[in-house]
Amino acid sequence: MFTITQFPLPYATDALTPYISQETLQTHHGKHVATYIDNLNKLIKNTPYESVSLQDIITESANKPDEKKIFNNAAQIYNHNFFFQGLCPNCMAKIPQEIIDNFGSIENFKTEFKTAATSLFGSGYTWLVQDGDKLKIINTTNADTPIAHNMKPILNLDVWEHAYYLDYKNRRADFVDSFLNNLVDWNFVAENIRN
Repeated sequence: MFTITQFPLPYATDALTPYISQETLQTHHGKHVATYIDNLNKLIKNTPYESVSLQDIITESANKPDEKKIFNNAAQIYNHNFFFQGLCPNCMAKIPQEIIDNFGSIENFKTEFKTAATSLFGSGYTWLVQDGDKLKIINTTNADTPIAHNMKPILNLDVWEHAYYLDYKNRRADFVDSFLNNLVDWNFVAENIRN
């Protein structure tokens, strides 16, 4: 039997302050994600999903209405894990050249990403993905995830209110700016592009 477990953060819960507070990180990672993990383990018990990887659960349950709860919880775990892995305290790495080549400049990339993230109505994620040989920015709503659509995730920003409301209230644009200018682990992004 394969049990989904909580993934550890690659930094201390206070490491992202002042951009993401310790309270937000403890609530977001320690409570929201923990709930998805608990739900998924209950949903997959005594099913074929009990013995496959998280990504396999997502791709195999996608677009199956009777397995929507399984997909939603599995995808939320994956999306959150990807989000938290893409953050770093005191990030010093440069934006990968591939992004500059694809979007024309760092400024263009940040503008397009921020426009997507602030225009997403409701809850979801803004992603940088590789679709074929092209990098592009997309939004997914609720728990949806690029791996369910044969796209390779490169970077994501969680724009569900629980990701930022304690720190930014209704100022999603400020949260996006903090993310792009202070929190992105560009080494993580470069590794995802090149592997």
